[in-house]
Amino acid sequence: MDFRVPFHKFRQEYRFKYLALYHAIKEAIATGTLSQGMKLPSSRDLAELYQISRGSVNKVYDMLVVDGYVDSEVGRGTFVTFQANNERLLEKAETRLKLSNWGEEICRMPLRKQTEEGSPIKVDFRVGRTDYSSFPFNQWNRFMYSEVRNFLTKQHEEAFVVEGHLPLREAIAIHLRRTRGIPASAERIVVCNGSMQVITLLAQLLINQGDPVIVEEPSFTGIKKAITSAGGVPIPTCVDGDGIQVQEWESRLLFVTPSRHFPTGSVLSQDRRRQLLDWAARQGSIIIEDDYDSEFRWGGRPVEPLKALDQEDRVVYVGTFTKTTLPDLRIGYVVLPECLVEPMVRAKQLYEPHPSTIMEQRALAAFMKSGHYERHLRRMKRVYGKKYAMFYRMLQKKIGLLFNFIKSDAGLHIYGSWKGMESEYVRLQSICRQKGVIWEDATTYFMSPSAPAACFGFSHLNEEEMEEGIRLIFEAWESIST
Repeated sequence: MDFRVPFHKFRQEYRFKYLALYHAIKEAIATGTLSQGMKLPSSRDLAELYQISRGSVNKVYDMLVVDGYVDSEVGRGTFVTFQANNERLLEKAETRLKLSNWGEEICRMPLRKQTEEGSPIKVDFRVGRTDYSSFPFNQWNRFMYSEVRNFLTKQHEEAFVVEGHLPLREAIAIHLRRTRGIPASAERIVVCNGSMQVITLLAQLLINQGDPVIVEEPSFTGIKKAITSAGGVPIPTCVDGDGIQVQEWESRLLFVTPSRHFPTGSVLSQDRRRQLLDWAARQGSIIIEDDYDSEFRWGGRPVEPLKALDQEDRVVYVGTFTKTTLPDLRIGYVVLPECLVEPMVRAKQLYEPHPSTIMEQRALAAFMKSGHYERHLRRMKRVYGKKYAMFYRMLQKKIGLLFNFIKSDAGLHIYGSWKGMESEYVRLQSICRQKGVIWEDATTYFMSPSAPAACFGFSHLNEEEMEEGIRLIFEAWESIST
């Protein structure tokens, strides 16, 4: 029998089958799927089709008669009497929902894709990955299992502590004082779901429609998206070997990555650090410091964060555990000026009244208190330092004629500006993708038109994978140049 209505859709919603069938037929008639004058199946056929009793079907038909959707005639059957207004339905479907300015801005931003289209990926040089093989899973699992076992006795203890698990905030404060020279206190720290949530909440708290906001050029695209979604106007400012070029900006807010600029890796000089702090004091402005990749430094002198030099409480310090632990452990944090603590807690409470990662926060606090976290960091500095040295030599030897690679004392990727023509870069990128080799196209980090550049992540790769990827890039270039 060729008769179908969305019975199973409503079966999930309603306990009784007759109610599911009633709503399924009613929807089909109202939307015009079952048109006026159409004869419905007999109660016997419909009962057999959906495995319900004939009495239930008759009850459904009686309900539809009462509601004016069908009419039953003895000896002839049951017919649809309701006429759906298809023109009105079409008009309604074509009417676009009016979003807010924020909603419109968000819809203009592209969705990130889970997988790459095209050829299978053999070597992935994109940034943001870590070396899973070196993570102390046994120790971490022990702390996680402990929290799972104790969940029932603790589940309501911190139900509305939106600023985060207090022992974790205390552990972060101790860690920052010891390793970064930041005089942090647990009361000034708020734990969030990764650094991007921190940045987005700060943008909404500090930016009004049309406000100019200073950003580095190039810079992390997430920062610019957070600014524009809040109605702000990103003002790009060039970065050189000494970091952002300080000016007398007319702005109340600046985003900066001073310890290791993203994506180039340059370090903000001491002179410019003082200039930035002096500017913020004169303008009454806030500096948001994203301490990107600061944990992994294997050469050069230690670099003081701006927050450690901040005497006027104008620097917001943003950190994350996604690079130092596991990328899927979405725990970030922010050290705030006193005036921003309560607004930040209230803003986070609006989006997340009940912390969603409290079990992971508890495990991380215990992991840090035990000393395993700092031992892991020391080990990974050695691991990543060796990988960096090896990878940099490979890049210079094989494709150093193609890219101008910037040497660095820290970080998990290497930045290279393209030496040739843009058309050659585009062609190389396309051929490499077909061969299964991809990297981060750094031109996406610029607001203004820029020469081609690339970021090559290495932290998650072994020596054989590095060699294979670079070999395929070189082979692709040979096919272009010959």
